[in-house]
Amino acid sequence: MSEPKRVTGIGGIFFKSENPESARQWYAKHLGLNTNEYGTTFEWRHADAPDKKGYSVWSPFKKDTTYFAPSEKDFMINLRVENLEWLLGELKKEGIEQIGEMQVYEYGKFAHIMDPDGNKLELWQSNDEEYENMTGDAVTK
Repeated sequence: MSEPKRVTGIGGIFFKSENPESARQWYAKHLGLNTNEYGTTFEWRHADAPDKKGYSVWSPFKKDTTYFAPSEKDFMINLRVENLEWLLGELKKEGIEQIGEMQVYEYGKFAHIMDPDGNKLELWQSNDEEYENMTGDAVTK
């Protein structure tokens, strides 16, 4: 049996904004994103299972958010992973420290690490079926 894939795609782009509501409205008006109070979700299909939907999130955060800490950057990238618990074990063996505890929700498992440039990375083992139930109308196709 082969090892799970580490990263399977981009799960989301999160960035700090002086005015997240204004940013969401600008992107909706000028670029056609279908936004809600969180941003938007992009729907796509899995290459190896075209009938299966996947999602990536675009979300502006308030400028003073602490969610990206300990990074001092104005953005955070969410990476989709196949098996988060296995990957965290492999990363630990490689000397990569996990930031905080793994969080488990109906729509997936999340954990954080830092890259060598001080960027906080969010790792997401998604439950796309449950995530689809949560997205409502804020899906950009």
